[in-house]
Amino acid sequence: MSEIELNAVRLGLIWRRLDGIVDQVAETFLRAAFSVVVRDNYDMAFSLFDAQGRQLTQSKRSIPSFLGTLPRTLAAVLERFPRSQLAPGDVIISNNAWIGTGHLNDISMVHPIFRGDRLVAFAASTAHTVDIGGAPSPSARDCFEEGLCIPICKIVVAGEDNATVMDFLTENLRQPGETLGDIRAQFAAYRDCNAKLMALMDEESLHDLSPVADEIIARSEQSMRSAIAALPDGEYGDGFDVDGVDYPLRIECMVSIDGDQLTVDFAGTSGQVPWPINSVLNYTQAYARYAVKCLVDPDAPNNAGSLAPVHITAPEGCLLNAVPPAPVWGRHLSGHYVPPAIFGALAPIMQNNIVAESGSPLWNVYFSGRHDDDRGNFVKMFFMNGGHGARANGDGPGCLSFPSNVSNQPIEAFEHQVPMLVREKCFIADSGGAGRFRGGNAQRLVFEARANNPITMTIRHERIHYPPRGLLGGKPGRAGIDQVNGQTIAAKSRTELNKGDRVVFETPGGGGLFAPSERDGASIRQDLENGLTTPAASRKSYGHE
Repeated sequence: MSEIELNAVRLGLIWRRLDGIVDQVAETFLRAAFSVVVRDNYDMAFSLFDAQGRQLTQSKRSIPSFLGTLPRTLAAVLERFPRSQLAPGDVIISNNAWIGTGHLNDISMVHPIFRGDRLVAFAASTAHTVDIGGAPSPSARDCFEEGLCIPICKIVVAGEDNATVMDFLTENLRQPGETLGDIRAQFAAYRDCNAKLMALMDEESLHDLSPVADEIIARSEQSMRSAIAALPDGEYGDGFDVDGVDYPLRIECMVSIDGDQLTVDFAGTSGQVPWPINSVLNYTQAYARYAVKCLVDPDAPNNAGSLAPVHITAPEGCLLNAVPPAPVWGRHLSGHYVPPAIFGALAPIMQNNIVAESGSPLWNVYFSGRHDDDRGNFVKMFFMNGGHGARANGDGPGCLSFPSNVSNQPIEAFEHQVPMLVREKCFIADSGGAGRFRGGNAQRLVFEARANNPITMTIRHERIHYPPRGLLGGKPGRAGIDQVNGQTIAAKSRTELNKGDRVVFETPGGGGLFAPSERDGASIRQDLENGLTTPAASRKSYGHE
């Protein structure tokens, strides 16, 4: 294709079609998926890379961290299987934490796409699996306790299943049908991606994607460089304490801007700990780049170009760059603090773009046991979102996940799969931090065990001791609470529930933004009418009833 043929209009049309293809094939994956965590929570990602291994586009329904870690996964795959060892129909799999998403529960796969005998692209995807064997727990002391680590290997060879890989997965999982069902759903998405991409290339007379990828990536890089260059040069820092396990830990962040380059450094962060809350560098970098992209240049396409001027470092062996065999099952308990640290650092110079702290790291709970009837074992996960931080142009939404963007699961679907009854699910009044813009409200959930057999409940929660901060004069949100039968339990613990036991979770509320004295009276009255604040709290925060 000549440069004349690839004018701006045609480039835009091809780009939109590529973007649409990835969204469509991601829907194929979701509709074919077996698990609720993929089908309803969207704990997955799908991305398209060019033949050079450069990330080109990704599905809109994707977890930000997965999109950020897939380039490292593809690079590791190509180190193990050079392009000369790849064939049409191959699918390569791994869940290694240090080349994937940071823990074993996320399975990543890569599929090379050929046009004739020419390698033209890679489709890559990641999906969370609730069970990966082993005995993952809040007290795990190394990654070997946390489940099955799948080495980089071909799960499909030239279109045929690798029976050995399928067998070792089946033998190590408590619910292999669900996990293998999700894996095969991704196979279906790869076939769909092949067909749609070949149709596009035929219609546009493209022999490969290089001319299109070169232009899109170059333009994205220039957009990010221009956005960074518009910021004042300098160093901007932030630091705060987080719950940890047996003692508080520290997150330190320094953002340096030099011309059109931006560097984020986490020197000063606490060292890695012997508890499964460590983040690997790949995961830390993914969420750091995501935060910078959202804050600095949110509207340009997100691809290899937009990442080029952004550099992320963290000292080896720290909480945000743990080394093997550190336990990493709950790596989001550290990694989700990365965007708040960057936002806090840049708040003084980006007041019109900033977001106060949200009720993250994401809260979730694992329920495992055996059904009373003949349905056998169950291992299920339930996501609970805290309040979103206040935004520069409005209040934070209630119970909206950030920086992860997993969706809520229908209560009825959960109760069908787990012998638990959800007794209550409601907003918590006064839980959002006060400010000109209020933080999002938290939620209260009450679960009751209904099985005759005991149910093991595993939780890993943060923001119990250090609630989400407000920024630029905004007040903090409310801290979270975990209780069983009225008694507070540790936020990182495993509890055996018997029939009739009741569990109460109150998630953290989002932080406020700007001074509460700047909040307008109409918004204050509306919050009172909606029950999001009480008269007493309104008087205290705003001097208003």
